[in-house]
Amino acid sequence: MARSIAAAIVMIAVCAPLPAQWLHYPTAGVPTTPSGLPNLGAPAPRTGDGKPDFSGIWEAENILPCDPSRANCTDLRASPEVRNIAQGLPDGLPYQPWAADLVKARSAGIGKDWPHSRCIPLGVPEIHTVPEFKKIVQAPGLLLFLDEWNASYRQIFTDGRSLPVDPQPSWNGYSSGKWEGDTLVVETAGFRDGLWLDMKGDPMTDAAKVTERFRRLNYGNMEIEITVDDPKAYSKPWSIKLKQFIVLNTELLDYMCMENEKDTSHMIGK
Repeated sequence: MARSIAAAIVMIAVCAPLPAQWLHYPTAGVPTTPSGLPNLGAPAPRTGDGKPDFSGIWEAENILPCDPSRANCTDLRASPEVRNIAQGLPDGLPYQPWAADLVKARSAGIGKDWPHSRCIPLGVPEIHTVPEFKKIVQAPGLLLFLDEWNASYRQIFTDGRSLPVDPQPSWNGYSSGKWEGDTLVVETAGFRDGLWLDMKGDPMTDAAKVTERFRRLNYGNMEIEITVDDPKAYSKPWSIKLKQFIVLNTELLDYMCMENEKDTSHMIGK
């Protein structure tokens, strides 16, 4: 199963995991059509308290076109936001001057310093754009994200707690969510400084606050509206929307990016 990012320079860092057990184990509770096929347009499942249930394995939209001169072009699939988080914004990002200069310098390196290519942990919102699968486990007071990428995790607390004051900086930050109707609104802060948002090198600093609005539109589709408010790097907040799709009859694979890695020493960029 191809799960690699459409960027040759980081192919070894996001190589597809080898087949393993439970890849064809049937997902329980899938709604079906009269013909017995999965009904992905069925209403979203709900928890006992009536809220949408986000539980399941999800993948990012993977329609990124690749260079047709590459023999394996059709095997390279990823979200377009992997290369450019703001690819859907007509005016691009509202950079602070220093951030604009930094992105130009990083882009000239054609990805050699992208943290993803060196197996460094991914932060929010970048983790929503990579092709590795994500499993959401929803429980009272908590959404737990289990990421196939480097067997990592993220916690979103929905028990009413406030964000911590002056926390130890974290790759994923600290997340607290609340419900607005059927939308889960998650606020996250406390990030490490120097995070990248995409392969292009769009930065995020320790001043950032990220707001995510999770909507399970139906059984098979989820939308995440993300607003980044980072006054150090950008002159005003900006927002994007990402699509996520349910993945059935499979499980997460044991994938560690650095295992048997031999290519980073050859990444010289420009």
